[in-house]
Amino acid sequence: MPEASRWHRGGTSKPKLHYRKEVEIRTTLQELLLYFIFLINLCILTFGMVNPHMYYLNKVMSSLFLDTSVSGDERTNFKSIRSTTDFWKYMEGPLLEGLYWDSWYTNQKLYNLKNSSRIYYENIILGVPRVRQLKVRNNTCKVYSSFQSLITECYDKYTAENEDLSDFGLQSNTEWTYSTSNTSSPWHWGFVGVYRNGGFIFTLSKSKSETKNKFIDLRLNSWITRGTRVIFIDFSLYNANVNLFCIIRLVAEFPATGGILTSWQFYSVKLLRYVSYYDYFIASCEVTFCIFLVVFTTQEIKKIKEFKSAYLKSIWNWLELLLLVLCFTAVSFNIYCNIQLFLLLGQLLENTEKYSDFYFLAYWHVYYNNIIAVTIFFAWIKNMFLAIINDTYSEVKADYSIGRRPDFELGNVIKKGCFNALEKLKLKKAQKDEDVNIKSSGELAEEARRQGFDENEIQRAEKMKKWKERLEKKYYSTEIEDDYQPVTQQEFQELFLYAVELEKELHYISLKLNRVMRKLSALQK
Repeated sequence: MPEASRWHRGGTSKPKLHYRKEVEIRTTLQELLLYFIFLINLCILTFGMVNPHMYYLNKVMSSLFLDTSVSGDERTNFKSIRSTTDFWKYMEGPLLEGLYWDSWYTNQKLYNLKNSSRIYYENIILGVPRVRQLKVRNNTCKVYSSFQSLITECYDKYTAENEDLSDFGLQSNTEWTYSTSNTSSPWHWGFVGVYRNGGFIFTLSKSKSETKNKFIDLRLNSWITRGTRVIFIDFSLYNANVNLFCIIRLVAEFPATGGILTSWQFYSVKLLRYVSYYDYFIASCEVTFCIFLVVFTTQEIKKIKEFKSAYLKSIWNWLELLLLVLCFTAVSFNIYCNIQLFLLLGQLLENTEKYSDFYFLAYWHVYYNNIIAVTIFFAWIKNMFLAIINDTYSEVKADYSIGRRPDFELGNVIKKGCFNALEKLKLKKAQKDEDVNIKSSGELAEEARRQGFDENEIQRAEKMKKWKERLEKKYYSTEIEDDYQPVTQQEFQELFLYAVELEKELHYISLKLNRVMRKLSALQK
């Protein structure tokens, strides 16, 4: 990442200082401009992947599959399912009607694409939908001894250890026999459990009537049992008009408490990324992003070699490292998603009679978008820090280096004014010699105690003197030839603390002068 603004060393003439200040400002502006270009490129990548049609596609699909009620029963839709009866009503009603759009409203056949349904006439179903159930075994929970005579069956909450892997029911087809997972999809995190892949699975038919008969057969043969803990309904759509995939998952959880909890996921993603000219422009921005990443990484490696362990003492350096980690993670996710899409897309579309598991691709694509969003958030925080610190620090440093001299004239003027006022009030004897030799810190402290200063004032004065000497030695020595050194957070804090303490002392002296002036006014009256 770009370095912060640079310290400017004193000990040179004012024209040279002015020239070096211009060079410093020009260098700082170049660094800020470079980083601002990086931010613009990152914003294009972030928002270029977002399409307004994603929102509308999610909206129409959620309205169709979540809000549509059972015919003749305005109360029952997917969101309101609370019992097994409600669940079968939904399966045989709104879900069935929503999945099969094989004719126009005049019953005229519109498409003859291997009997593929087109939801809302525009969104083709990829493959066929899939329904999957996970169960738990009987006697997976412990019944209190007094109730064992009354309770002969006990089904605990779902865990991988409690999962029932045995066949049940008719034991004839895949919906009655357990199938292991053959996909790379992540486990699902639900309301009351984390559910793994596999289970008792069946896919729907291309025919609406066959699917309806399937639902009725499963209902009559009690496919849903007391051991059922979750049912997933998965299917994927593709809209060629806007080049978007919509991956849908409807989830019905059957907790051990009874009842049903419903949830859903709608992922509208652009998996085919490089189609139009704008897509290729985004691709060029991705290449530019990688170039910036290499440059910034090289800069950070040089800074680490230069400052070594001191590099880790600044929170802003940690922020730069975090940004680099996030950027590399985003690039890795992008490469991984593109490789998996290239390998899997052809296989998923090859057989339209099977379920096409696009959930895996959509899941990682959404995570990639989230990482990019977090990256741009921290990148803008870093940008604000650079803009504020560079501007403020340059002004403070320039004023401090040009306007301040080692003898600190302002302090002497105020000191002399205090002494003159005290002499007029006859509260202090006049000094015989203004140009006395410089005394040691110990002698000055003893003299201050004799003059009535308290210990807190003496300690503050000694602290200010040490700060002054250290800063003069470090930043205003004429022996230093290196005019440009990188700013560290610690150096900025030292100067800031010195300025704060100086402000306190000036305020303290101002209060004393006000008291003296009030006494003078009273004596004149």
